[in-house]
Amino acid sequence: MYRILISESINALSEAIKSLGWEIPDEIKVEEPPNPELGDVASSVSFQLAKELKRSPMEITQEILKALKIPDIFSKVESKGPYINFYANYNEFSSLVLNSITEDYGKLESNNTKIILEHTSANPNGPLHIGHIRNSIIGDSLARVLKSAGYEVETQYYVNDMGRQIAMIVWGLLNLDYNMDPFGKPDHEIGKLYFNVNEKLRANPEIKDEVSALLKRYERGDDPELEKMFEGVVKNCLEGISTTSKRLNVNHDAFIWESRFIKNGSVANILKSLDEYIQKNEVVYMDLNSYGIEKELILIRSDGTSLYATRDLAYHKEKSEGSDRYIDILGSDHKLAIDQLKVPLELLGAKAPETIFYEFITLPEGSMSTRRGVFISVDELMNEAVSRAMIEIEKRRTDLGESERLKIAEIVGIGAIRYYIARLSPEKHIVFKWDEALSFERGCASIQYAHARACKLLENANYDRNSLKIDNFDLDDKIEIELVKLMSKFSAAIEESARINRVHNIAQYSLDLAGGFNKFYKALPVIDSEKEDLRLLIVDKFRITIRNSLELIGIEAPESM
Repeated sequence: MYRILISESINALSEAIKSLGWEIPDEIKVEEPPNPELGDVASSVSFQLAKELKRSPMEITQEILKALKIPDIFSKVESKGPYINFYANYNEFSSLVLNSITEDYGKLESNNTKIILEHTSANPNGPLHIGHIRNSIIGDSLARVLKSAGYEVETQYYVNDMGRQIAMIVWGLLNLDYNMDPFGKPDHEIGKLYFNVNEKLRANPEIKDEVSALLKRYERGDDPELEKMFEGVVKNCLEGISTTSKRLNVNHDAFIWESRFIKNGSVANILKSLDEYIQKNEVVYMDLNSYGIEKELILIRSDGTSLYATRDLAYHKEKSEGSDRYIDILGSDHKLAIDQLKVPLELLGAKAPETIFYEFITLPEGSMSTRRGVFISVDELMNEAVSRAMIEIEKRRTDLGESERLKIAEIVGIGAIRYYIARLSPEKHIVFKWDEALSFERGCASIQYAHARACKLLENANYDRNSLKIDNFDLDDKIEIELVKLMSKFSAAIEESARINRVHNIAQYSLDLAGGFNKFYKALPVIDSEKEDLRLLIVDKFRITIRNSLELIGIEAPESM
């Protein structure tokens, strides 16, 4: 709703400029001034007109003010130097804002655009670890934001079932005296076997040839028993990964198996389409030097098998054909691979993906590796987060039973992880620190607590929206005004997040909104105050807005903490 101040000011300025016989700029610049004493929105349109009119911005401003008809939503318009500053009529503005906030606040109109968003896509050779978690949280949160912004979004997980890692696990099943625990979580059991095979391979490098032979047989597709083993390994691992993802509030609409692009002939068709651009010696490749890329793109190995890049090319072509836009969430080490793929995609007449590259998460003691078995799994991370949250909940809520405390600890612990990742732009490197992620004084827990506090206040007041009688929506306290203005900016924050394909601004918005409510809660009486009904309405609308903003980054808002 804050957009209404901007749109109304632009309309008023356009009409004034038109009445003066001047040409209206393509885009009249209006923004929120840095100091609220300078108004709620301000325009620098006089600077835009100065060059064309060959007059000073100050003179132009005075002419516009004489011709300007002030919309009802503003109480006054003043000039601050050459700037034109609009001050909201807070009775009118607050009425519009508070009455517009319904339970689905933030859900924007459909724009009839389909987006395929691929995220996570970790190799199914072990459990998700915190090196993967940033991909999952960025991808899932962005999908939520884009859906709220009116896009049709399909989230996909690209399953690498033809990679050497899977062949190594199958080799282990065939050659090692190793029994996976049938009661263990399947992705963890597969990860243990993968680690064991790596140890064997380190001791005996000749095993590499046997693994390559298995991979070649699988790609040929003429060995049903071997195919069954590969698929069994991948399905079991995905089962464990899906369980982890569900607990983390991460969802995928579709799992796209890499092998399908061999089986359905897509890879063969692509090679045929690119025939005039490819070269052959021991391998089949594309020389990309003429496209400004020094490293060639290898498509077929010397043994006749395809590479990950070949199948990935077929996958990207399918995504391009099945969407209006498609987005890849990738680690920063994939930049060259994407640049390489863009060349053949263009030659094939396909769209290039929009990409979000993120920097990696490390532990204070260093980097992680599934192959070396040095990592913290996401399951361990969530267990630790919930355990630490439980300690805090037990201190604060001795009145609750064990099951209720555990329920709250789960919401707070998972929320802390998601917020810690979502709050930073993907370009920034993260060193995961427990004390920062799980702080109850800062970050997600403080935001969730603001929601719980609002719920408790409404409960104490026996709040019933239908029984409220509000004749005057005028806000006369700066803290009230700031909170309503913050709530009014929610839709604009969603639009901006969708425009830039980033979610950290939603995390920051949630923190700012919670901060605005905490100031309101501490400074102004609600129950039994002269403005009880209006302030209860503000509290309820805050409850909706903060809940919906947290939901965009996959975080639950508890009613009690």
